[in-house]
Amino acid sequence: MTVTDPTAPVITGLGIVAPTGIGVEAHWSAVLAGKSALGPIARFDASGYPVRHAGQVPDFDTAANVPSRLIAQTDHWTHLAFAAGEAALADSGADLDSLPEYDMAVVTSSSSGGTEFGQNEMTALYRNDPSWVGAYQSIAWFYAATTGQLSIRHKMRGPCGVLACEQAGGLDAIGQARRLVRRGARLVVTGGTDASLCPYGLTAQLSTGKLSTVQDPDRAYLPFDPAASGHLPGEGGAILVVEQAADAAERGVGYGRVLGYAAGFDPAPESERPRALPRTIRAALADAGLEPSDIDVVFADASGVPADDRDEAAAITAVFGPHGVPVTAPKVLTGRLYGGGAPLDVATALLALREGVVPHTAHVAEPAPGLTIDLVTGAPRERPLRHALVLARGHGGFTSALVLGR
Repeated sequence: MTVTDPTAPVITGLGIVAPTGIGVEAHWSAVLAGKSALGPIARFDASGYPVRHAGQVPDFDTAANVPSRLIAQTDHWTHLAFAAGEAALADSGADLDSLPEYDMAVVTSSSSGGTEFGQNEMTALYRNDPSWVGAYQSIAWFYAATTGQLSIRHKMRGPCGVLACEQAGGLDAIGQARRLVRRGARLVVTGGTDASLCPYGLTAQLSTGKLSTVQDPDRAYLPFDPAASGHLPGEGGAILVVEQAADAAERGVGYGRVLGYAAGFDPAPESERPRALPRTIRAALADAGLEPSDIDVVFADASGVPADDRDEAAAITAVFGPHGVPVTAPKVLTGRLYGGGAPLDVATALLALREGVVPHTAHVAEPAPGLTIDLVTGAPRERPLRHALVLARGHGGFTSALVLGR
């Protein structure tokens, strides 16, 4: 029988601010129902762009979630993290006043920083002159701004950092949080959000060539499907609280344990060297002390780009065998959230472990020919769940895997 580390860091709090809803239960209900949150972009007029749909956080009240003086000093991406961070800390039940400030840390992920804030300031510069650019441009756009603001707000003076590895960075941030807890940190706020739904941000995303231009939002993002054509973007994500196992046990709290983590990097596209994902999965399993047969569900990266889907399906098959483990991609409901996407997948995986339910991949009927994975479609699948594997890949070659235990 496989025995995992009983002292592995525990995720004690979840804060979700996602297109599928604000709050754990709103998001989970939408995931189980397969309720898509993809729709017309509302943050700016996208009628002239080839991509006009995205996942947007519904009914977010900035004034209710962000101190008034910080609204004009920070980007929408950081506003979402403020709300998710407050929710995660409240959910954990941790008494921050009882913890030394240097025993608490913050590590988040970000793919692009405050693009909307930056665009507004650059527009002021181009239309006027440098005197029109606000002083906060120097920090609000910066990809470490969310980490810094959360650290200041909650008086967390331990090691702080940010991982800028696009979608993979969300797992890398949680892996770093695990490392900090193992080295003595009592509590780490981690995860991430993203919000790049502005002309500048969308144009940058279009340059990758991986966004879907299909105009029906229910048919635009179909990972592993014969009609896969790329993905749609989104905003939001999840902030998580990671603590030492002893502290979690003392309060009787915890969604699950962070058992294993690994990261890799793909070779250049023209290289004949093997892709990184198979060995990254195996390294994460080895780090967790688990065998492939111990994994009960895989939350896929699910790029939606046919070549990427084939690579991921091949990697999963190489490790688990044909149809060897249930695979799901609930991110079809939200779009890819970049720095916030993998933390949201981790939160969803923890809820799946709690409830014993594998969410389905909405809108996808079956995998494309040649993809030998057990993709969960049609409806959620109930089954006992002990361990989950979450995969994430970032543009440019970043590859990460995280193993969670109930």
